[in-house]
Amino acid sequence: MFPRESCDNVSFPITSTASKPRATLTAQSSVIPAGGSVTLSCSVEGSAGWKFDWFTRDSVSSKAQLMRGNEANRDISVSQGGLYHCRGGRGDPVYYTEDSSDVTIMQIIPSKPTVTLQPSWTQIYSGETVTVRCEIQGGEGAQWTYEWRAAKLNTPPTSNEYRITVTESDSGGYSCRGRRDYFFSEWSDIITLTVSYKPRPVLTVSPSWLSPGASVTLNCEVEHPSAGWSFYWYKAVPDLSEKSSSYELLPDGSGTAQDSYIIHGQTHTAGYVCRAGRGDPEYHTDHSQPEFVWSAGQFDSFCPFNKVFSNIDLIKICFIF
Repeated sequence: MFPRESCDNVSFPITSTASKPRATLTAQSSVIPAGGSVTLSCSVEGSAGWKFDWFTRDSVSSKAQLMRGNEANRDISVSQGGLYHCRGGRGDPVYYTEDSSDVTIMQIIPSKPTVTLQPSWTQIYSGETVTVRCEIQGGEGAQWTYEWRAAKLNTPPTSNEYRITVTESDSGGYSCRGRRDYFFSEWSDIITLTVSYKPRPVLTVSPSWLSPGASVTLNCEVEHPSAGWSFYWYKAVPDLSEKSSSYELLPDGSGTAQDSYIIHGQTHTAGYVCRAGRGDPEYHTDHSQPEFVWSAGQFDSFCPFNKVFSNIDLIKICFIF
């Protein structure tokens, strides 16, 4: 047998399975209001006795700068946007935790952008192209990116303007704000875009009955007539075989600035239509319904059905198909 030995004076190494702790940084808010501040809190799980170091940096790739160190209070207040992290330390010599993850804090600066629509018409029609622009006063040359709140933006742009060919579903409010580094501007006031169905102008003729050789005035009316419209004037040419009509542009009748057009020396019965256009690229309304100027004694030669129908029916049959 082997001799029995005493274990009274035998010691064994002590090993720990606990890993180095990581500090946790939380923020009261991720955005500092204009002229305000937010509270950051650093914590370490486990026993007490920790003091805290606070670091800030301008970007992910830049070197962290010690902002405040050996703080017994786990909370600090910050009023500047940036990247922040913390760590805990205790003992002598000091034992440090792993650094916390970075927390991004944005700061709102007291600068409110303005949203504008180009063209700045009060009424926009489906199919027109408009430019929505965000303007920050004093922001020329600054590296801003932009955020948009819009009625319909599947992929919101980051530039200060975008073009959109509108439909009725694009009606609604639009606002924007700028972002630069760790700074936000305030949100702009909302501008409302109202989109309506494609319009049809209304044409009137005066006089509608005339003596041969008289002058006739055509008037084309569109909703919001002062909103950038130019006008196109046509003669309606009936095609009885096709029960339809075609439109021939009148002399100097392309894109006139005036909403009226004078025909001198009218000698025969004729039908006319108009339409309007505006913008770049130019957007056109539908053609108006045909309107007619009737010359005395023209029914016999003008419409082959005049022996059968009344004057009202003649208008419908000869011109409206």
